Amino acid sequence: MTAVPGQRPTSADPAGAGQEASGEDLRALFGQSIAVYASLAGPAHLVETANPAFFATIGEERARTGVAIAELMPELAEQGFIALLDQVYRTGEPYTGRDVRIVLGTGPQARETFFDFTYEPRRDTDGNVTGIRVIGVETTQVKHAQRLMTEHRALLEQIARQAPLAEVLDGMARCIENLAPQEVLVSVLLADPDGLHLRHGAAPSLPDFYNQAIDGIATGEGVGSCGTAAHRREPVIVSDITTDPFWTDFRQLADQAGLAACWSTPILARDGGLLGTFAMYHRAPRVPQDSDLALTRVFADTAALAIERHHIEQAKAAAEARAKSAHDELAKAVRAERKLRAEAEQRAAASAELAARMRAAAATQAAKPHPEHCQLGGAPGCTAPAEIKIADSWGDSAWGCPTHVEEAILNVRSVFIASEELGGLSAYLNR
Repeated sequence: MTAVPGQRPTSADPAGAGQEASGEDLRALFGQSIAVYASLAGPAHLVETANPAFFATIGEERARTGVAIAELMPELAEQGFIALLDQVYRTGEPYTGRDVRIVLGTGPQARETFFDFTYEPRRDTDGNVTGIRVIGVETTQVKHAQRLMTEHRALLEQIARQAPLAEVLDGMARCIENLAPQEVLVSVLLADPDGLHLRHGAAPSLPDFYNQAIDGIATGEGVGSCGTAAHRREPVIVSDITTDPFWTDFRQLADQAGLAACWSTPILARDGGLLGTFAMYHRAPRVPQDSDLALTRVFADTAALAIERHHIEQAKAAAEARAKSAHDELAKAVRAERKLRAEAEQRAAASAELAARMRAAAATQAAKPHPEHCQLGGAPGCTAPAEIKIADSWGDSAWGCPTHVEEAILNVRSVFIASEELGGLSAYLNR
């Protein structure tokens, strides 16, 4: 940066006055800016001055000047940023980074950020590098929004192609855990049809014993964060599990799983029906930030879409199964009806044939009242003894063996045993 608005060097300025004016101008320019600004001095990069945005970004507890940047922010060294400062100081060439990932802080307080920034050398009147100006604009929210849109679009595509619900919910949980600025463990529970119990849906980062223990918990007031949120149909924020009365029955389980906070949001259908709950767990007591609440709203709605789509597909599959079952039953009934009709036609044909045999046999009765062989055997004839006499309502009669007599009785209407002797009836009964 070689010229700054408002700077007006003159030939009357004493040595160093231009640099002093430049510094004043920069402090005025960046004093209330949302851009971070720091002026570093010497090869050790001492923090000479910085604007409030810089200290707010690195943490107010580290708001000090006169300290080397490597001492103030030791996490920068292993990420290569101190080496970049050394390079700019040594070469006098500025360095610009775009959407650069920077982890600020260490341990549990570490957070991922992204910045557009410039390291610009400061020079004295002789052109020698005396320090570096750091100017940056945080792009974390933009970066996260881009990632959120990409991940969200991928989830919607999964739902559209009817991916299994477990796959969608598991992917959603992992997506949120990756997008959240601080460590979070996500759980999705699915409501039973009656809305009285919650079943495991997805929780890729929670211990198996914990997921098994809460699978099937009741919905109701005071039943942890999720059971209460499902009962109330509104979000329930528990920032400290160790002291919250909702967790009395689950406190030991949460402690065993290393969980200290739980924010749960009900997942509701378009008609207001309960679909499940969406929970964000934390390993330390925490209250939600605006970014946490925004993630919750976006993905609770996405989960609702996935679960409703799953229910629709289940109902569709069940209806198709019922339709197929009804079709199969109808086809079975049609086949049975056709079989019965064929059998009836066969019986009618057999009846007509037997009736014809009886008429033919009756015509021979005058010549031989009691023939030797069965008269009911049809064209092939029957050599069995004629033991039983039968007759019909038309007065036709015939003699036959027990087998053919039974066939005639079963198939020809009004046929009865007409033997003059009891022996004939006895032969039929004992056939």
